[in-house]
Amino acid sequence: MISNDIQGIGMTSQRTRDRLVDRLREKGIKNERVLEVIRTTPRHIFVDEAMAHRAYEDTALPIGHGQTISQPYIVARMTEILLENGIPDVVLEVGTGSGYQSAILSRLVPKVYTVERISALLQKAREAHRKLGLMNVFSKHSDGSWGWAPNAPYPAIMVTAAPKTVPPGLLEQLAVGGRMVIPVGYTGGVQELKLYTRTAEGIEEETLELVSFVPLLDGAIR
Repeated sequence: MISNDIQGIGMTSQRTRDRLVDRLREKGIKNERVLEVIRTTPRHIFVDEAMAHRAYEDTALPIGHGQTISQPYIVARMTEILLENGIPDVVLEVGTGSGYQSAILSRLVPKVYTVERISALLQKAREAHRKLGLMNVFSKHSDGSWGWAPNAPYPAIMVTAAPKTVPPGLLEQLAVGGRMVIPVGYTGGVQELKLYTRTAEGIEEETLELVSFVPLLDGAIR
């Protein structure tokens, strides 16, 4: 039996998740598998208890250390883009944060590698993943701009913080035919969400829409 803290009650109930999915569909999210995973994943366990009543608003929320849990629309949109050409066997996520995005990915792809520079956040994310019984998420405390080279190349990379320019190491870890979704630039808190695709001839770049993410910073901290 699923406990109430995971299943949710009141403002964290299944009914509120259903309403969130309706809003995402109205905003243009079309991938029904992505929507179903969001509908059945308890976002409230990835935020502090004091913020739980806002977990199913379509907005980013603070998670401490100057970081945020991404807006559900952005989570759905980036996931939809990454999986547009099919389900990859593995995804590298740069910026674990709350752990919510990697939880969504873990229910759609066989294996997720995720990297976080802030140790305290990574520990909380791991606890949430354990609570949900997610056995296919593998996490590492490290500078995200380095990626996770020993497991490269990756058919899919998702970056959930914004560098001023794309880290060369991440592009190097992208497999031929692979896709990387990443917000780029940091002028006034607004970035361009970009899609990079590696072909046999090189890297193709496509700008998708404007977004707002915290910056991708150097260094790992305890």
